[in-house]
Amino acid sequence: MKTINSISHFHRLLSLPEPLHPLISVIRVEDIRLTEEFSSENFLFNFYSVSLKRDVQAKIKYGQQYFDFDKGVMSFIAPKQIQSVEVMDLALESQQSGKGYALLFHPDFLYGHPLATTIKQYGFFSYTVNEALHLSEKEETDVVDIFQRMERECQHIDRHTQDILIAQLDLLLKYSNRFYERQFLVRKSVNNHLLTRMETLLQDYFDSEETLKNGLPTVDYLAGELNVSPHYLSDMLRTLTGQSAQQHIHEKLIEKAKQYLATSNLTVAEIAYELGFGHPQSFNKLFKKKTNMSPLEFRQGFN
Repeated sequence: MKTINSISHFHRLLSLPEPLHPLISVIRVEDIRLTEEFSSENFLFNFYSVSLKRDVQAKIKYGQQYFDFDKGVMSFIAPKQIQSVEVMDLALESQQSGKGYALLFHPDFLYGHPLATTIKQYGFFSYTVNEALHLSEKEETDVVDIFQRMERECQHIDRHTQDILIAQLDLLLKYSNRFYERQFLVRKSVNNHLLTRMETLLQDYFDSEETLKNGLPTVDYLAGELNVSPHYLSDMLRTLTGQSAQQHIHEKLIEKAKQYLATSNLTVAEIAYELGFGHPQSFNKLFKKKTNMSPLEFRQGFN
C-alpha cells in the first residue's frame, strides 16, 4: 500500500502540473491521465477529497465494494482512508477519466478556522463509495458553480485566499449535507425497509442470548449486518426518525428492560447482566436517563 502525503505527489500520479497552493487544489477530472503506478496498488491519502464525477471509465474500490462512476455523483474521502483504482482501459497513457471536478485539501489548510472542528461532524466523509451522493440537475449546477469559484480563486494566491476558499468549502459541505438529507427522503421506501430490518435485528438480538455472549449490540454490528456504513446508518435514521442508531439501540434496550421488570422475578442486577451490561450501575444510570425513574421505581409501579 502506498501512502500519499502531499497534494503535489497526487498531482504527479495523475500527470498534472504542480498545484499553485501546496495545501489545496481543484482538479478538472477531464485533465487527469492515470499513470501505471496509480492503478497498481492500494493508496492511503493524508488529505481530504471531495469529487463530482460523471462518465468516468474507471471503478473505484472501497473495501470489497466497487462503485462505477458513470453518472454524476459526489464522493467524500477523509484522510487515512484506503482506496484503489481499477482502470477499465489498458491503454493507460490515453486513459480519459470522465468529467467533473475533484477538490483536494490538506487538514493543515483548515487550521485556525472553525471548519477544522466542524468538518468532523459531517458523517458523509465516512460513507462507503456505494453510498455516494446522487445529484439532481439543479443540485449539480449549484455544486459546479462552487467548484468553479474555488478553481478561479486557486489561480491567484494572496493573504485573502485561505478565508475565501474556506468560506466556499463550508458552503459546499452545507449544500452536500442538504442534498444527502434529500436523498434519504427520496429513497424513503428503501430506507424504511432498512429501518424495518434493523428493528428486527435488534428484536432478535435482545430475544436471544446474544447479549449474554457478546454484550450490548453496537452501531458497527447493525451497520455490518445491514451492509451499510455506521455513519450512513445513523444519518439516515436521523433524517427518517429523528434518532441516531445508538438511540434506537437504547430504545429497544429500555423496552426489553421494562418487560423484564414487569414480568420476571429477576433482580435489577440480573436484568442488567441479561441485557449485556458489565456493571448494573451503568444499566441503572441509562434507565433513569431514559425514563426519569430508576428500575426499582418502575417495578414498584406494578406492585
